[in-house]
Amino acid sequence: MFKFKMNKKVVCKDGFSMSVQANSTSYCSPRISNADRYTDVEVGFPNESEDLLLEYAEDPDSPTETVYPYVPTTVVSLVIAKHGGMIEGEVPAGIPILEAM
Repeated sequence: MFKFKMNKKVVCKDGFSMSVQANSTSYCSPRISNADRYTDVEVGFPNESEDLLLEYAEDPDSPTETVYPYVPTTVVSLVIAKHGGMIEGEVPAGIPILEAM
C-alpha cells in the first residue's frame, strides 16, 4: 500500500495554478515519499502555458494537459514568484514557500 501525501494544487495571486508533487510514484528526485528535501519535482496540468516550464513538458503541444517531470525546485519557485506568490496550496519539502502579500 502506498503511503504518501498528495499536495493540494498551488494557486498563485494572478490565478495561475499547477499541481506540484513529490513522492515514490512521482517524477521527482529523490524518488521516495516523505523526503526531507527534494531537488526536482513533478509539475502537472497548469491552467495556462508557462514558458519557464515548457522545456520539461512531456507533451509541449498540450501544455495544460500534460505532466512536467523532474522540474528543479528552483524553477518551481521562479514560476510561483512570477505569478505573484502562492495564495493557496502546498509544495513539497525543499521548495521555499513564496506567499502572496
